[in-house]
Amino acid sequence: MSALASCAQTPLVEHAARNRNPGAVVWRYALSSAGPVCISAAHFIAAFLFLHAFARTDFGLFSFLLVIVPFCLSIAGAMIGAPVAVAFRHASVNPSELSTYLKTNLAFASVAGMAVCVLMRSSGAGWPLAVLSGAYGAMMTLRWFARTLTYARGPAVRVLVSDILYSATLVAGLLLQRHFNRLTPLSAAAILFGSCFIAWFGFGWAYLREQIAAAVTGSLAGYARIWNDFARWSALGVVLTEFTVNAHAYLVTFIAGPAAFAPLAIGTLLMRPAQLVLTAIPDRERPSMARLLGSGNYAGARRSVNHFRIAAGAVWLVTATTATALLLWLPQFVLRKGYDPTQALVVLGFLAAITAVRAFRTPEAVLLQAAGQFRALAFVCLWSSIASLGATLALLLFAGPVFSLAGIAAGEIVVAVQIRMAVNTWMRSRA
Repeated sequence: MSALASCAQTPLVEHAARNRNPGAVVWRYALSSAGPVCISAAHFIAAFLFLHAFARTDFGLFSFLLVIVPFCLSIAGAMIGAPVAVAFRHASVNPSELSTYLKTNLAFASVAGMAVCVLMRSSGAGWPLAVLSGAYGAMMTLRWFARTLTYARGPAVRVLVSDILYSATLVAGLLLQRHFNRLTPLSAAAILFGSCFIAWFGFGWAYLREQIAAAVTGSLAGYARIWNDFARWSALGVVLTEFTVNAHAYLVTFIAGPAAFAPLAIGTLLMRPAQLVLTAIPDRERPSMARLLGSGNYAGARRSVNHFRIAAGAVWLVTATTATALLLWLPQFVLRKGYDPTQALVVLGFLAAITAVRAFRTPEAVLLQAAGQFRALAFVCLWSSIASLGATLALLLFAGPVFSLAGIAAGEIVVAVQIRMAVNTWMRSRA
């Protein structure tokens, strides 16, 4: 029996027991969060080093890079990760279809790398830095789907191994460069790519052979049905959500320049642990929710949503409290000369509020994905995204970059309300 079949045939009583056992719930989220927390810590250290080693414009560029690469990861999760979770729900992934998913991910990673390269170049980066940034985006996208697939098939510990490899290699490389006074934007981009490449091996040789073989045996044509069925709606929902969440990053960078984005990036840096957890945990929870829904255990799926929300809330509370304490009592530790501590606190306040709303609504959005309701989720995000983009642009032009964040907050609240309504409607239809 395949690992997929074994996972799909897990008895309902075992799922229910796990959802009722507080120790099992805590362990599951501890395992899900440990890797993202390591990555968050590594990115925090990296951004801290960039803040103190680079000019304001270069720091803004690298902060922008750490916004657009997670966007690529979210798109990959929507186009490939979410359909895999739904397929696992029905135990319908055979080796040929798996090769299709792997080859599609390889193709998308290549496109993502080119997109990151173009965006960085358009933001003012030189070609060498833009190319290295694109290589990092492509490699990170490949690795992120490996996380999703490994969570679905097991063993999940390989995900943690890969995350730790990435984090440790990144921090060690940057600290060594800083120690020898050789930390430059180019060397930093090279270390980001190299760390991600090394971490890819954490998934084991069997997975690497599958990915390499899929480049030859996989069929992109086989993805057409998956795209037409629901991946297009899933991808649209993620794109709209991304623009709702991070519109200020793109608008400020392209309209006012990366130097103007730098103060906003400090707040993003401080809230990054919570934001990364909200990006990473769905990869583990989506297959679990899909299995619960597939077996008719709607109460269990609701419990998973509540557990996810509690875990996200706890991470948000720790992150926001720590960030506020740093800015209030140790601003010199976070900020270099030329940055306004009061402005940083205002930015942090906006971003903490935005992240709190995201922590509330993300678990229910993942439930809709697990239920295959990608079209409904896309339309939920459509109008709120348009309104959020309009408000953000208007506030940016008339109130400045910092207060443009209010437009993002308004859009997030609208999305949260609409997702709650969509979930309640879908659940009532199954009652």
